Amino acid sequence: MSGTGPYRYLFSPLRVGPVAVRNRIVFSAHLTNYAQDGLPSEQHAAYYEARAAGGAGLIITEEHSTHPTDWPYEKLIHGFHRSVIPGYRRITEAVHRHGAPIFAQLNHNGGQASSMFSRLPVWAPSPVPDPMFREVPKAVEQHEIAEIVAGYGLVAGHCAEGGFDGVELQCSHSSIVRGFLSPATNKRTDAYGGTLRNRARILLEIIDAVREAIGPGRALGVRICGDELIEGGTTLDEAVEVARLVEATGKVDYINTSIGVATATLFMIEASMAVPAGYALFIANAMRQAVNIPVIGVGRIKDPVQAERALAEGHCDLVGVVRGQIADPDFTAKARAGQSGDIRTCLSCNQECVGRMGLNRWLGCIENPAAGREAGIAARRPAAATREISAGTAAVPLPTPVHRGKRVLVVGGGPAGLQAASTAARRGHRVTVYERAPRSGGQVAVAASVPSRAEFLDVVRNLQVECRRHGVEIRTGCEADARTLLDEAPDAVVLATGARPQPPHWAGGHPRVVDVRDVLEGRVQPAGDVVVVDDLGFHQATSVAEVLADRGCAVEILTAGMVVGQDLGITLDMETFNVRAHAKGIRQSTDLVVMAAANRPGSETAEDSGGHSAENSGGVVLSLLHHPTGQGAERHCDWVVCATHQAPEDGLWHELRNGESHGTKPEVHRIGDCLAPRRAHAAVIEGNRVGEAL
Repeated sequence: MSGTGPYRYLFSPLRVGPVAVRNRIVFSAHLTNYAQDGLPSEQHAAYYEARAAGGAGLIITEEHSTHPTDWPYEKLIHGFHRSVIPGYRRITEAVHRHGAPIFAQLNHNGGQASSMFSRLPVWAPSPVPDPMFREVPKAVEQHEIAEIVAGYGLVAGHCAEGGFDGVELQCSHSSIVRGFLSPATNKRTDAYGGTLRNRARILLEIIDAVREAIGPGRALGVRICGDELIEGGTTLDEAVEVARLVEATGKVDYINTSIGVATATLFMIEASMAVPAGYALFIANAMRQAVNIPVIGVGRIKDPVQAERALAEGHCDLVGVVRGQIADPDFTAKARAGQSGDIRTCLSCNQECVGRMGLNRWLGCIENPAAGREAGIAARRPAAATREISAGTAAVPLPTPVHRGKRVLVVGGGPAGLQAASTAARRGHRVTVYERAPRSGGQVAVAASVPSRAEFLDVVRNLQVECRRHGVEIRTGCEADARTLLDEAPDAVVLATGARPQPPHWAGGHPRVVDVRDVLEGRVQPAGDVVVVDDLGFHQATSVAEVLADRGCAVEILTAGMVVGQDLGITLDMETFNVRAHAKGIRQSTDLVVMAAANRPGSETAEDSGGHSAENSGGVVLSLLHHPTGQGAERHCDWVVCATHQAPEDGLWHELRNGESHGTKPEVHRIGDCLAPRRAHAAVIEGNRVGEAL
């Protein structure tokens, strides 16, 4: 066995059936929403090509539907139409240019779907409604089972004709085959129900049909759910037995693994940073001990060290790294070249990958502005605008260099400013960043101070690495005013000065109504009974509530919405937060609008020697409106902490735009929160956009 540098196992080759892979890193199947009218697109081809160019050992595409009854979401590849084959060829040719094999995943989602798009009944082994789609499926009859099996064979043939090196059967988190395998959803009493062998019958028939369609020269894999994490569902012992049945056919070349059910326990399939890295490797380990064919391990593996450890400890033979290669397509090449510290590590924030998919948008990345845009970037870039990471590794696309480097000053060292600086410096500009705080990071550093959100700080670390690599000078503890900036005689000034807390209209200047940032930045220390007001529906309120509960406060979160932290559902953080909140005694109250804040009866607000309200008032009374009923209510508490909208910190923008200058005025741009307070992805996108425009 041979490897590279510290990665003895990761960069050793392996045979997967008839297919040779150059290393053990797999870009596993995941949805993208890149399909157009049921067909694979140029967006697909460029997306997979970027990861092949970045050195991935094996690429497995997103699922290809095998039957017209399977249309669970709008932008699905309809593999049962021959019209997909030209698109398949574009994808496979693009990937093969870089020496990587590519497999296609085949699937029928079964009862985990809706008839919204197909206008046909949803098919499943039994009429058990899915908890997300809540649609009673039609129990398939014997002739329809034969039709399903034939559909897999048909699409496998299309994939072979389209140049794929193999296919993978999705029998795990969202699949009619998983539905047959699971005693929770298979209530049949015929030959396809009851015993495990009967429940696995359809899978074995599909394996036969697919192997016949693709022949011996292509690889065939099966992805199995190791534990559905639902009552009465498949457990690890049964899953291992399924792996044995699959291997015993002699027709399958590898096993891929998964955990959870895509609609009932999705938060465990695409786990956020609240779930430990490598959390699902126990499944791959158990299957690897039971079979002799290669096994792929998955489970929030975000850097090469974790991947190498999974292999070295014998958990698996190959490692699925999806979000890590979405964030950095050159993940593998950088690791091979000994530049692991330069990898743009995934945050597991799920905001622009999983979250965008949940909103029916195409897949992107909070850190990687190019994710999903690879086709457009490649079309605009001259062929020579690339560089080699190291000899024999992938070419990394760069922005087109400028003719004359400009002197660029960036004010603000949060994600917007750092991204603008990095992009501008890559284009050949001379860039200096001014950050008034002792360290860069902006509000990301504040958000990451919460224990369950610590990995969010990686976005700053990654950008700092890129800035250093491209020669950006970062001056921390340095406040920049208009005169300082103009004295530098820059060609361009980019303002990324962020946003400031803004008291809600109902606060009335009460000294114990404070902002989330006041708490997390240490300006106030609430104690006793604390009400947290959630106007933003994201991590701000829930994070500070946990911090306060950990400090011994009795915490209640109020929101005008129907759910506290409603967008945590999109990023798959809702379930883990609720578990922690319950353990910490955090109460949650919904549909309540705060109307006013007043002193608690019997208390008076003291004044300090300067005549300002001191923070030793006796507490707060909140006047509330339960908006569904119009009924009023009150909350008596010691402190109120607000997660509310901020105000742009744009004073310097107006000063530079409107002030007089004794020389040539530089071009001035504002980005991120100082333009309009939003989330980190907007900051990164705008930083990249202005960096490219300079």
